[in-house]
Amino acid sequence: MPVSPSSSAQAARAAIAGRLRDLRKEAGLTITELANRCGWHHSKTSRIENSITAPTTNDIRQWCAATGAKPQAHDIIVQSVNAESMYREWRHQTRRGLTELQQNTGKLFRTTDLFRVYSSTLVPGLLQTEGYAAGVLGAAARFRQLPDDDSTEAAHARVERSRIIHDPGRRFVLLIEESVLYCQIAEADAMAAQLGYLLTAGAIATVSLGVIPAAARLRSHWPRETFHVYDDKLVSVELVSARVRINQPSEIELYVRAFEELRGMAVYGADARALIVKAIGALR
Repeated sequence: MPVSPSSSAQAARAAIAGRLRDLRKEAGLTITELANRCGWHHSKTSRIENSITAPTTNDIRQWCAATGAKPQAHDIIVQSVNAESMYREWRHQTRRGLTELQQNTGKLFRTTDLFRVYSSTLVPGLLQTEGYAAGVLGAAARFRQLPDDDSTEAAHARVERSRIIHDPGRRFVLLIEESVLYCQIAEADAMAAQLGYLLTAGAIATVSLGVIPAAARLRSHWPRETFHVYDDKLVSVELVSARVRINQPSEIELYVRAFEELRGMAVYGADARALIVKAIGALR
């Protein structure tokens, strides 16, 4: 089972703090002595070493200069930038509205050839109809208390973004839990339209849609969180408070392995359509 995304992000930050602390100790400096050389209060040094405060690019340059380790500055700066990009709080991502968030994600889509998505709660955005997407994004806007609810416009942008599934040069492998089919996040008519679309989605040449039956016997633990794998370069994990972006090869490998186990538990084709038809019949 993959490492907790929030733990991974924190571990990446802690690794930066550890490197800087080691440089200080190797230079034989106390926390106060390093602070004096850098021209800041000693409490700042302590906060950085305990990964309470993330160091800026300039902080790292000053730290390396103070410890006689200038050649290491560039490498630590790159490592720090990567660590901070892993963890992006939703409130920062949504401050300009949900529509822009869809458009920004579209940039990543255009540079990806193989999409692997596992969703335990909702129909993946790539297969959402506009009515269903409006329900999902409207609920997100209310929960996050966004001052301007642009969920209708964002739903349209999401559907436009999803037209990429018809691009012949790409592949989309999408897995959902059977329970997703019964999560009525939209009105009954919108749910019916969404489930109806899933009946035909598997016929799209670039798409493989699998449904993991509720009765499937577990062969191992699996992640409960929704995650997306973009080629073998990036994993995006959605939490309540944040979207975590993972680019460490060892962690990406764990998610790919988890995805393949989940893929083996899913049903496809006629068996998947039978589960969807059953869910349509249960709509109220």
